[in-house]
Amino acid sequence: MSAHSDAAVNADRAAPARAASYLHDGYTLWSWLSSRDHKRIAILYAVSITAFFFIGATAAALMRLELFTPGADVVDADTYNRLFTAHGVIMVWMFLIPSIPSVFGNFALPLMIGARDLAFPRLNLLSWYLYAGGGLFTIAALLLGGVDTGWTFYTPYSSVFSNTHVILTLAGVLIVGFSSIATGVNFIVTVHTLRAPGMGWFKLPLFVWAIYATSVILVLATPVLAITLLLLAAERVFHVGLFNPALGGDPLLFQHLFWFYSHPAVYIMILPAMGVASEIIPCFARKRVFGYRFMAFAIIGIAVISFLVWGHHMFVSGQSAYASMVFSLLSFMVAVPSAIKVFNWTATLYKGSISFTAPMLYALGFVVLFLQGGLTGLFLASLSVDVHVTDTYFVVAHFHYIMVGGAVMAYLGAAHYWWPKITGRLYPESWARLAALIIFAGFNLTFFPQYLLGYEGMPRRYHTYPPDFQVLNVLSSAGAAILAVGYLLPLGYLLWSCLHGRPAPDNPWGASGLEWKTATPPPQHNFDRLPDGSDPPYDYPPLQE
Repeated sequence: MSAHSDAAVNADRAAPARAASYLHDGYTLWSWLSSRDHKRIAILYAVSITAFFFIGATAAALMRLELFTPGADVVDADTYNRLFTAHGVIMVWMFLIPSIPSVFGNFALPLMIGARDLAFPRLNLLSWYLYAGGGLFTIAALLLGGVDTGWTFYTPYSSVFSNTHVILTLAGVLIVGFSSIATGVNFIVTVHTLRAPGMGWFKLPLFVWAIYATSVILVLATPVLAITLLLLAAERVFHVGLFNPALGGDPLLFQHLFWFYSHPAVYIMILPAMGVASEIIPCFARKRVFGYRFMAFAIIGIAVISFLVWGHHMFVSGQSAYASMVFSLLSFMVAVPSAIKVFNWTATLYKGSISFTAPMLYALGFVVLFLQGGLTGLFLASLSVDVHVTDTYFVVAHFHYIMVGGAVMAYLGAAHYWWPKITGRLYPESWARLAALIIFAGFNLTFFPQYLLGYEGMPRRYHTYPPDFQVLNVLSSAGAAILAVGYLLPLGYLLWSCLHGRPAPDNPWGASGLEWKTATPPPQHNFDRLPDGSDPPYDYPPLQE
């Protein structure tokens, strides 16, 4: 035996035996469906959320196919109404709201704070069953013929006049809402009680701050949505006069209640995305986050202000001019903490040693798309401009830049960043970079023309349009086709890497953070011994001049 072999044998004898990975804790379907391990539940969420994403994306593809030409060549008006409702309901409640918190919050948060699991593992598993059950209710409504009210369920159309499957869809959304509340409570208690010794609040990673703030919004705002949907169902089933003017109700009451939840819901989608960017950018710039405390306070500021701006959805609904002025001012205020975050990410990048890996490309794409969406949000916060573009494609482009461009880029960035830790495998980097660039290009080609369409007056939710709008609609549909290719690529190479990817080391990115200080993939109880959380976050050594 050579000297080298002798050394290797001695090293093996000296190294402590590693605990088995959580992936080897049972191989049957039941071992996964009954698991209370936060990492396995995160994967259950990832599989189901991905399925819902592609169902919602298919509805969007059919809509863009219809809008390729001015006439009704593919579907009729009624089918188009059901398509955009299905797209909105599935994407908002089955993908955008739960995606980052339920998948990466579940997987990474306990690891990042040095905990062995979430505070309530059984509740965590119940949350996933509620999510899957609610989603199946919604899919059942779709298979039975769908619903045509739009994802906002505006009354009295949804409560009195629509003859589609409103109740079944409401039931699905209501059940998914309870899943969100349970997840939020679990995250809040976990952060309060299970942090590693020495980990004070201002040593938390910014992703944890973002998930914590998101959870507070989920717990406080989601019950309002639940009550609103129950009132809608009561009016539809029992014909009580809540929102129907003919019965003494007020349709504006529904809009106030709905947007009191649904505007904070935008930040439920975007705050976790900000948290993801705050993990990736310092890692691949090899620098500490610029202004860590300002970043944390900005997260709190956005969460607080998110409850005060719902009225800007109702500038043309008949609320008083004074109320509109107040909501306009408050909406502009959201720009302040948002701008702090963009400024600090930029300052973190400044003079950094930047690696343009796939996670970094997605994080940079998130910042650019969020910036575009945020700037056009200032247009919509302005009373006069909002009146001009209300219910046009300008609004569609704006919220897709924020909710879809921002959230999806961050979701994919998180998937690539934590993929080695989740699976123990590396993905093909060149394919991943190509997919990131295709998605960024396809997204902009899809939605930037919609700003122009909206400014020129094309209303949303119409399946036909004047021929003058065709060129921009063709560009948008072509972009959607490119975007579809971009979305399918990660699905392909990430699944391939599960079987054929190179084994990943414990910390392939050289990242700071406790999740990188355990084995890859982590053992069932995350850490062989509880780590010390007293080190500052993002403890990257200073770069050499």
